[in-house]
Amino acid sequence: MTQVLQNESTFRREPLYLNEKEKELLRSLGTTVSYPKGHILWAPEEIADRVYLLEKGWVKIYRLTANGREVTVGAIRNPGELIGLAEALYHGRRTCFAGAITDVTLTIVSKNDFVELLTENHLLALKVCKILAARMREAEALVHELVCWQVPGRLALLLLKMGESCGIRDEKGIHIELRLTHEELAGMIGTTRQTVTSLSNTFKKEGSIEMVGRKITICDPQKLASWVV
Repeated sequence: MTQVLQNESTFRREPLYLNEKEKELLRSLGTTVSYPKGHILWAPEEIADRVYLLEKGWVKIYRLTANGREVTVGAIRNPGELIGLAEALYHGRRTCFAGAITDVTLTIVSKNDFVELLTENHLLALKVCKILAARMREAEALVHELVCWQVPGRLALLLLKMGESCGIRDEKGIHIELRLTHEELAGMIGTTRQTVTSLSNTFKKEGSIEMVGRKITICDPQKLASWVV
């Protein structure tokens, strides 16, 4: 779909990152820790008493169905993003899991210190408001995609989004740095692993993407976008 490419805001996430000065403020109040791939940062019902600055690696926000299947309910969080914001500021408990997709490094700041920092720094407080607003719109867009678009379009759109948020461009295409399993991709678009595998093979045969193991390269964004219907 040419229109999708022309209107890049349709698939491009525009996360609001902190500048270096703001990151240093958080680092001065927090503790930097590293966790291995697969580590659970938090789980449902835990008290939301801290926020996190994701320094390195990627994190997914997800829930579990009654049969134990993972369903991603938030976008993949990239290096430089704040995570764990909403429930901490709402004085609540966690409602989802946060899991490390790769090895991660984070700066952890207590809720009390974070709120005090926002009170003293109105520009940072405004940026946090914008981050939360952007994520609300992101969630609304996800609901629209699940309701209005067929699975091929949802997978194509997800790959295009990943290409924008964590892709490296060269003459061969857009190389997606994040390596996800077909099961993880399925959980992000509300389908099965088998369907993702079948569609990925279809995209590969038509020349939209190349796949080597879990490494995906978008070779023809225009052709891939034509599936977003």
